[in-house]
Amino acid sequence: MPQPFHRPVRRGLLAGLLGAAALATAPVWAQQQPVRLVVGYAAGGPVDTAARQFAQVFGRELGRTVIVENRPGVAGALGGEAVARAAPDGSMLYFGASPTLTITPHVIKSMPFDTVKDLTPLSPVLTYANALVINKDLPIQNLKELIAYAKANPGKVSYGSAGMGASNHLSGELFAKQSGITLTHVPYKGNAPAMTDVIGGQLSMMFDIVSTARNYIQTNRVRPLAVTSRERNASLPEVPTMREAGLPGYEVIGWYGVYGPAHMKTEQVALVNTAVNRTLADEGLRKLWAEQGYDMWTGAPAVLAEQQRKDLEMWRGVTKDIKFE
Repeated sequence: MPQPFHRPVRRGLLAGLLGAAALATAPVWAQQQPVRLVVGYAAGGPVDTAARQFAQVFGRELGRTVIVENRPGVAGALGGEAVARAAPDGSMLYFGASPTLTITPHVIKSMPFDTVKDLTPLSPVLTYANALVINKDLPIQNLKELIAYAKANPGKVSYGSAGMGASNHLSGELFAKQSGITLTHVPYKGNAPAMTDVIGGQLSMMFDIVSTARNYIQTNRVRPLAVTSRERNASLPEVPTMREAGLPGYEVIGWYGVYGPAHMKTEQVALVNTAVNRTLADEGLRKLWAEQGYDMWTGAPAVLAEQQRKDLEMWRGVTKDIKFE
């Protein structure tokens, strides 16, 4: 899984890819038109929010106006399809979320594009963890007690998700497999109503992205048992990892990355990658995302491509025995 980036980025080293002059003057975009940054989810959600925060700095570093464009549907795949079908000239880019790129291909029958062949990986952006939270009235204080409770009450521990095939649905499936327990999955239309039912006691537990779960945890509406990352999350330092809590083989990280259409030119790829890495060096953005529970994730396009390949294979194994309607 990708490792969080903690050290300050040296702008001079990153700019060395092309040089500052090349970044500002390379004739990559015809007629200096704005760049559309496509998000495959509705406005106001975590992917859209992160994309808009990113775009403000990215446009400055790219030297172009960057417009965030929402194209929700098919778990983010409609946005990816729009970019896959676009001209490979850098005018339309995809702010891709890992569930769309690595889970959705195994879940839906008619994926509208090939997430590997039809896109060009340009740059990693950030990583995030989920938090495993439970109803605070359950007689459970830690992960080992949850596993013991589930084994003593097979099928009675329920967990919610944003829907069949969502990342938090499959995080629960992976947890059940690795711990040898039986859980009852209850799909919802989004994370918020599922969390409401965890708080109310209609559900036992759920996995939720740290950036949204943090508020419920800090206001004592749910009890956190673990985070799914390899290292503890800086915004929830008292919450152990799944490994620390007693499940050493469990690690799930989500991520966002920037992609373009297939067949982009080498100089275009290098230009965007440099601009993204310069964006991630912005102290204001780093502080903002750290407060939200995100970790900056810098690197070359090959780093993003390799992580996507690994996660595609992992989720293939998790989904192979699940029937999706």
